[in-house]
Amino acid sequence: MMKYLYIVALYLISMTSNAQCAMCRAVLETEEGGVKAESVNDGIVYLMAFPYILVGLIGFVIYRIRKAKV
Repeated sequence: MMKYLYIVALYLISMTSNAQCAMCRAVLETEEGGVKAESVNDGIVYLMAFPYILVGLIGFVIYRIRKAKV
């Protein structure tokens, strides 16, 4: 059982991800109108915001629980 759990964990940790390279960024910046570049930048902002929102929510829940105990 532990062998299968280890294999699944190793698979999940080692999955590859696609990232924007310098060449892709240069192509997006030179595009007419900048619609694609604006969309990529908006996506980056959305992806960046979610961890902060989650940490804030967890902190708020912990605060409410501690306040209720006092």
